Amino acid sequence: MTTSAVLFDIDGTLVDSTYHHAVAWLRAFARLTDVPPMWRVHRSIGMGGDRLVAEVADDETEERYGDDLRDAWREEYLELRAEVRPLPGASELVRLLAREGHVVALASSGDPQFAREAVDLLGIGSDIAELVTSQDVDASKPAPDLVQETLDRLGDVDNAVLVGDTVYDVRSAEAAGIGCVALRSGGFGRAELLESGALRVEEVPGDLLGLDWVPGRS
Repeated sequence: MTTSAVLFDIDGTLVDSTYHHAVAWLRAFARLTDVPPMWRVHRSIGMGGDRLVAEVADDETEERYGDDLRDAWREEYLELRAEVRPLPGASELVRLLAREGHVVALASSGDPQFAREAVDLLGIGSDIAELVTSQDVDASKPAPDLVQETLDRLGDVDNAVLVGDTVYDVRSAEAAGIGCVALRSGGFGRAELLESGALRVEEVPGDLLGLDWVPGRS
């Protein structure tokens, strides 16, 4: 019997939190140092906080303020997280895949607490086999560590695919040897997601309901 696994990113893929994270980072920078343009912050959401500071500012800012900025981001996001909502069709998609016999897991570069809260918000705790977050690996996306760790925990599966919303998801999946179905709900464009190697691009999770896109499905 063929066993297929479907891995999901969380922020921007299952819950509509991308812009909340961007605002939290912007406010964190405003506390401590020069504030980068919002577009740069948004374009970096999806990689882990271990990479984001240097990406939107520079290595010197990371060296001087990195840990304090991450602490401030967390405090700011705590104030915003009550506004986060599931993306259309997210819960239904996860439950459908689990009912159909696919192994479903979550692989997020985000904070473990926020990831668990997203699972509770979506009501999918009984439908997922694994939840892997930034604390479980040394390097966040676009490195393959998160995807690879999730696959390792799942054990013997015949094929797998990642569902994500950024070019970092696509690149991390490719580096781990699997494909990525991308969603535009994180704010990245269709063309750039396809150029990064996405297998297909849809708008929101609900657009994948009923489609023959999962590896191993007959």
